[in-house]
Amino acid sequence: MQEPISFFTGFNPNDLWFLGEAALKTLWISILSITVGSVLGCIFGWILHESRFAGGIILAPILDVFRSVPLIIQLVLFYNFAPIVGLDLNPFLSGVVILTFYTASLVSNVARGGIESVDMSMRRASRSLGLTYWQDLFHVVLPIGGRTVFPAWIGVVLGVMKDSALVSVLGYVELLKASQILITRTQEPLLILSIAGVFYFALSYPISLYASRFEKRWAK
Repeated sequence: MQEPISFFTGFNPNDLWFLGEAALKTLWISILSITVGSVLGCIFGWILHESRFAGGIILAPILDVFRSVPLIIQLVLFYNFAPIVGLDLNPFLSGVVILTFYTASLVSNVARGGIESVDMSMRRASRSLGLTYWQDLFHVVLPIGGRTVFPAWIGVVLGVMKDSALVSVLGYVELLKASQILITRTQEPLLILSIAGVFYFALSYPISLYASRFEKRWAK
């Protein structure tokens, strides 16, 4: 009697390599988005603190949209409407753009909190010693405020790294999408998701560990 044909194959070393490559893609899209988003977020946070009109009336509502609307909706809408305005972006670039502005919207509050955490008497003292506005900002506010909000920024970094999995809805084969592909083929969801979880942990734990050591060094 002829045996039935099976379309499912077991997990093999090539699949592990496939997940490893997908993990690197997750890391790459996270690094780009977090780096650019953090820089923009610091600029936006400074604007929110310094300008009531540009920050409170114009910028704040825009940032609220990125913080309030679910990230998956932002990704799908941007990816589908970008070609209408002449932007022919692939899933990777679309993901980077949205994740960057999403990160910036979160970091803007962190940055503003850092600026406002510096006592005004300290800033007035620095100005009385002859420091310019920008010297005060970079040599007084940034070091002191940065220490205060560093843990919050690390929380944003780890959150965005995990949220990058949502880019899979656009067809970008990062770690979650690769896991879904392998689950469909092997029918071994527990094994594959466990391996994916290990990869996510391997990406996130060094950041948490480094941040903890950095905080202890600052505290000395």
